[in-house]
Amino acid sequence: MAKKDSNFITARESRRISKENLKITRKLDKRLSRKHVPESEFLTQMKDPGNVVEFDDLHTYFFTDVGTVKAVDGVSFNVPVGKTIGIVGESGCGKSVTSLSLMQLVQRPNGQVVSGEMRLNLGDKAYDVAKMPIEAMQKIRGNVVSMIFQEPMTSLNPVFRIGFQLDEVIKLHNPDMNDEEVKQRSVEAIKMVGIPDAEGIYERYPHELSGGMRQRIVIAMALVCNPRLIIADEPTTALDVTIQAQILELLRKLKGEINASIMLITHDLGVIAEMADYVVVMYAGRVVEKGLADEVFLDPRHPYTIGLMESKPVINKKVDRLYSIPGSVPNPVNMPDYCYFRDRCEKCVAKCQGKYPPEMHVSSTHIVSCWRYENATDKR
Repeated sequence: MAKKDSNFITARESRRISKENLKITRKLDKRLSRKHVPESEFLTQMKDPGNVVEFDDLHTYFFTDVGTVKAVDGVSFNVPVGKTIGIVGESGCGKSVTSLSLMQLVQRPNGQVVSGEMRLNLGDKAYDVAKMPIEAMQKIRGNVVSMIFQEPMTSLNPVFRIGFQLDEVIKLHNPDMNDEEVKQRSVEAIKMVGIPDAEGIYERYPHELSGGMRQRIVIAMALVCNPRLIIADEPTTALDVTIQAQILELLRKLKGEINASIMLITHDLGVIAEMADYVVVMYAGRVVEKGLADEVFLDPRHPYTIGLMESKPVINKKVDRLYSIPGSVPNPVNMPDYCYFRDRCEKCVAKCQGKYPPEMHVSSTHIVSCWRYENATDKR
């Protein structure tokens, strides 16, 4: 007799799950859709005023007909003012969902932030984005926090001119500016990202620009309101190596000019090593290691981080076959209660058979979730 697939569910079970999930999503949606909510309901205090954002035990789930996908399952890390945080991990580990949660752009109603805090520092006060209604978030998105999306051709509207799309962002957050002032700022933003003939580009459509120029326009849209935090989600995807270097240099230059912080999301360890001050390594919706860039790159501790480092090609090093981490990511609907990486790990210890490991400090800034470092912080 064939063994029953553990992921198979009956139609009746699927309907039951759908009804339960519908109740949950309606309740969460109602919370965000409220209007005229007093500011006191989402005001909070930063644990460290030197941070622009603090993610504290964030849980973002997607409710589907076959079960609940825990895309972000207890993520905690900080983004210091004026610094670049590199978030690295394989596809599907929760990098983009974490950033979309902060922007309140997770696809609703199926996707919801179910618990945790995202404290956003505005200078004179702080908001908990997880509690903010959509009405209040619209004043923050694109103004205080902006995002450079992964694919510029899908981020730009093909039927509107570049200038119109830039003007729209400025007008939304600066209603007192007249049309001439808005246009002037848009042209200045185009010049700022290093595109010649800014006046001519202002009148063009997205399809008339090259991939690199479109990516620069998306960056200009993200920076036009001088945000405190820039989220760059794979900003160099699908660009050739020369343009990648230009885009990264542009981000580094502009960060200094407007004193913004950057959340740089990528799977490219080379980009992280070049750009980031701090590194956060994610796996299956959780942070498995975080610390200063030098600590994580020169002294990786978690077996997953070590595997990522070993799988990257090295110039002038000849190998017969590139290393790859064995196994595959566990099913996101039925995640185990032990370490998510255990079944792929080549460095397991006896305690790995137990519950998921908590955060353990290798140093004051270097943190890893692995039982191998429970008793000795200097153990490798």
